[in-house]
Parts: sequence; C-alpha cells; structure tokens
Amino acid sequence: MAWFTSSSSKPENNTNSSFREDRSKCWEARDAYFTCLDAAEVVVAGTEGSKCAAARKVYEQNCAKSWIDYFNQRRVLAEKQKPLLAQAATQAAQARRP
Repeated sequence: MAWFTSSSSKPENNTNSSFREDRSKCWEARDAYFTCLDAAEVVVAGTEGSKCAAARKVYEQNCAKSWIDYFNQRRVLAEKQKPLLAQAATQAAQARRP
C-alpha cells in the first residue's frame, strides 16, 4: 500500500513546515502592527490613518483575511476586558485581607 511509504510522508512534512512558517510570519507581522497601534494609542485596527501603514501592509500580506478579522476582534475584546480583570484582581486582593 502506498499510503504508508516513507516517500508519501515527505510532502506532508514539507507542508506542515510551510504552514508553521506561514503562521510564524503572520504572528510576527501581527505583533509588529499591534505594537505600532499601541504606540499610537489606537485600539481598533484600521482606524490609525497613516501612522502604522508599513506595519499594516506587512500584516495584511502575511495573514489570511479570516485571521486578520479574528485578531482585530480579539484586540478590541482584550481592551474591553482590561478594566474588568483589574476590578476582579482588586476584589480578590480585598477578599484575601484578614
């Protein structure tokens, strides 16, 4: 059976390696773009004007549209959660006091 030969596993390994590299490139581009947005004090990606144009271009070139949509939505949600998490930490600290 050809399914279990060593030659059939090589393309799969190359494909997995390629996917891994693509993900890494996307994440690096996302991180650079989001760092730029943080420096510009912009929460919603795409509303920064020309401030992060170069980083945004690299981000859009290296990430699938569906990933970009997901990451951008997660960024907004994470910002909305920050005050709630801070409040929960304060309440937890107060609850531990004797």
